[in-house]
Amino acid sequence: MTEALKAELKALIIECLDLEDISVEDIDSDEPLFVEGLGLDSIDALELGLAIKKKYNVSIDANAQDTKRHFASVSNLAAFISAAG
Repeated sequence: MTEALKAELKALIIECLDLEDISVEDIDSDEPLFVEGLGLDSIDALELGLAIKKKYNVSIDANAQDTKRHFASVSNLAAFISAAG
């Protein structure tokens, strides 16, 4: 799991969710993406899931138990994408 992938994911989050006031450096890899942390919601999760699927060709099952864990932080997403790729 590389720092480059984490930075790429942060940029993807900012771009696909139009987070204009946030830079890659502002996002902590281990901070929660939902509720506290970045404060994303379920609509953001759907958009982010689609962007990840498109960019990394990784399928994310919205109803799977593990999905919430994968989306918990940038680090978790990077680990999931690395393992799936």
